Amino acid sequence: MEIRFIEAPTPEPEALEKGRLLFAGETDFVKGVVAMDGLPDADRVEICFAGRSNVGKSTLINALTGRKGLARASNTPGRTQEINFFTAGDIYVVDLPGYGFANAPVAVVEKWQRLLKNYLSGRPTLRRVFVLIDARHGAKAVDEEIMTLLDRSAVTFQVVMTKVDKLRGDALEESLAKTRAALAKHPAAYPELILSSSEKGDGIETLRAIIAGIA
Repeated sequence: MEIRFIEAPTPEPEALEKGRLLFAGETDFVKGVVAMDGLPDADRVEICFAGRSNVGKSTLINALTGRKGLARASNTPGRTQEINFFTAGDIYVVDLPGYGFANAPVAVVEKWQRLLKNYLSGRPTLRRVFVLIDARHGAKAVDEEIMTLLDRSAVTFQVVMTKVDKLRGDALEESLAKTRAALAKHPAAYPELILSSSEKGDGIETLRAIIAGIA
């Protein structure tokens, strides 16, 4: 049976409140990890964010947590090579290194891309990966590489379209159609897309509610 990838519906009020409460408390940076043996204990549910460089990942995490400077660390030199762990309530929110582009030597890029892949395929408490896709471009080949890795690892992933406020009408529909076509090839893909704009706040409450439901 063909899976249709639809926009995530607005959550019920109870789910929205659960999401609000999850991110209303303390949200702190825990550590940046540069090797698998540096990962914190797998003692709680984890969700993580993956996406191409410049897709708006740090901005989305800041909007999600309501703390403008929380994910700033992942934009500074050096930190882009790390898996950054944050706490929200009793879960870990994980910010992965951007993939597809980096101003760094090839050997350095290969090292942290290998770390990213090892994490995605071997973390037992990882419940869902949110793969961020820039709405202005739709899914690209490098996004599908990560999706294929998640298929092989049997890790559910859900696409978050970022910067949807930059497109209107037919242009947005074309981007969504391109992304839906890509997702149809990936059995680990969750069938609901989240349309977001960190600048406008679109999709943020929905994403909070979804994460709280996973936790």
